[in-house]
Amino acid sequence: MAKEQIQVLNALDVAKTQWYHFTAIIIAGMGFFTDAYDLFCISLVTKLLGRIYYHVDGAAKPGTLPPNVAAAVNGVAFCGTLSGQLFFGWLGDKMGRKKVYGMTLMLMVICSVGSGLSFGHSAKSVMATLCFFRFWLGFGIGGDYPLSATIMSEYSNKKTRGAFIAAVFAMQGFGILAGGIFAIIISVAFKNRFDAPPYEVDPVGSTVAQADYIWRIIVMVGALPAALTYYWRMKMPETARYTALVAKNMDQAAADMSKVLQVEIQAEPKKEETVKAKSFGLFSKEFLSRHGLHLLGTASTWFLLDIAFYSQNLFQKDIFSAIGWIPPAKTMNAIEEVYRIARAQTLIALCSTVPGYWFTVALIDKIGRFAIQLMGFFFMTVFMFALAIPYEHWTKKDNRIGFVVMYSLTFFFANFGPNATTFVVPAEIFPARFRSTCHGISSASGKLGAIVGAFGFLYLAQNKDKSKADAGYPAGIGIRNALIVLGVVNILGFFFTFLVPEAKGRSLEDMSGENDEDVAAGEESEQSRSHNNRTVPYV
Repeated sequence: MAKEQIQVLNALDVAKTQWYHFTAIIIAGMGFFTDAYDLFCISLVTKLLGRIYYHVDGAAKPGTLPPNVAAAVNGVAFCGTLSGQLFFGWLGDKMGRKKVYGMTLMLMVICSVGSGLSFGHSAKSVMATLCFFRFWLGFGIGGDYPLSATIMSEYSNKKTRGAFIAAVFAMQGFGILAGGIFAIIISVAFKNRFDAPPYEVDPVGSTVAQADYIWRIIVMVGALPAALTYYWRMKMPETARYTALVAKNMDQAAADMSKVLQVEIQAEPKKEETVKAKSFGLFSKEFLSRHGLHLLGTASTWFLLDIAFYSQNLFQKDIFSAIGWIPPAKTMNAIEEVYRIARAQTLIALCSTVPGYWFTVALIDKIGRFAIQLMGFFFMTVFMFALAIPYEHWTKKDNRIGFVVMYSLTFFFANFGPNATTFVVPAEIFPARFRSTCHGISSASGKLGAIVGAFGFLYLAQNKDKSKADAGYPAGIGIRNALIVLGVVNILGFFFTFLVPEAKGRSLEDMSGENDEDVAAGEESEQSRSHNNRTVPYV
C-alpha cells in the first residue's frame, strides 16, 4: 500500500500547472473573497450604526456605538469563525473535504442576507439581531479556512503548491478592496440623491432616514459572490489524497486524478496482502512527538499575527480619525463619513494590502515560507514602533501623510509575511487524516487572536485625551499604547516562527511523515511474515 500510494500521488506532485489549477484557485478563492468582504465591511458602517441608532436628540455631537456594543458588533463574527474553523476542520477529515464544502457557502449566503435584514423595535434589538446573524456568518466563514487550504494543497504539485495556496488566500485582499469600493459607490449614490449640500447647515442632524439602507445594502451584497460560487464547488471532485490516504480507495483516487489532470492514470493492481500503517490519534503521544511542536508553532504564530492584523483592519478608521486624516464626526454628515472611511480603507487596501498578498504568491516557492514569515514579523515590528515612539510627531497636520505611508507598510509586510504564510503552512505539514483538523486548530487560534485584538484594542485605545474627545475624535493617546503593544506581539511572533518547518519543494507526504509511517509498517509486516514462516528443525 505504501508504494502504491507514493506512485499514485506522485502524479500530483510532478504534474504540470494546468487550467484546472487556476479554476480551483478561483472556486476556493471566491470563498475568501466573500470571507474578507463580510468580516471587514462591518468596520465601514459601525460609525453609521452609531449615528442611526444611538444619536440623542439635541446632542451636540453625532451618536456613537457604546464600547460594549461596538466590541460585540466587531467581534461576534470572530467568535463564530473560531467555532466554524474547529467544527468544519474536524468534519472535513471525517466526512471528506467536498461533502462539507458547500455547507459553508450556504451559511454565508443566508447570514449575509439576514444581517442586512436585522430589524427591531429598538436599537438593542437591531444590534442583537445583527450580532446573531454575524455569529453564524462567521461560523460559515470559519469552515472555509481549513477546507479551502486543504483542498488546494492536495490538488497542487509540490513545485508551485505554496503559490497556489497563497493565491487562494490572496483573494481576501480583493474582498477587502471590493468592500471599500462598493461602500464608496453606494455612499456617493445616496449622497447625491438624498443629501444635498450645504452640509454645514445641520451636520449633526443630517443623518437622513435613507442612511439606514446604506449599511444594510453593504452587508447583504456579500451574499452574491458566495452564491455564484456554490454550483462550481459542488462539481469539484474529492481530493485524491483524501481518497487514497484516508478513505483508502486507490481506484477512485486514480479516477479523480484522471479528471483533474486530464491524463489517464491507472491504479496499480491490489496485492494479496495490504500493508497498513500504524494509525495514531490526534491526541496521542505519537502525534505529540511527531507534530506537537509544529502545531504549537502554527497556532501560536497565527494567534499573534491576528492580534495585530485584525486590530489594524477593524480600527484603522479610529486611528485615521485620531491623527486627523478623517475629520471629526461632527464636521460632516453621516453619508459623507461613510464615504471618507471607505475611501481611506480602500486606499490602504489598494496600495499595500493587495500588493502584499501577491508578492507572497510570486515569491513563496522561491524564497520559502520561513523567510517570508520572519521578514514580515520583523518589518511589522519596526514600523509599529516607528509609529508609536514618536506618536505626537505623526499627529501634527504636516506629518499625517508620513503616518499613513508608514501605517500602510505594516499592512504590506503583514500580507507579504505571516498573514499569508500562517494560512499556507498548516495545510502542508500535517498527515492527510489530520490535515483539515490541524489547519482548523491553527486558524481558530488566529481567530482567538482576532477576538483579543477586536476587544482589547477597543479598550486600550479609548479616548484618554479630554480635549481631543471634545473636538470629536473617537480615540486619543491610547492609540500610541495600542501600537506599542502590537509591536511587542509581532516580536513574539518572530520568535515562535522558529517552531515551524520549511515546506518549500517537498511533497505533502514527506512533510507529514506519512511515507515514514508506511515504510515502517511495511518493514514490521515483513519481519512478521519472516517470523511466521520459520520452520522448526527436525531433531
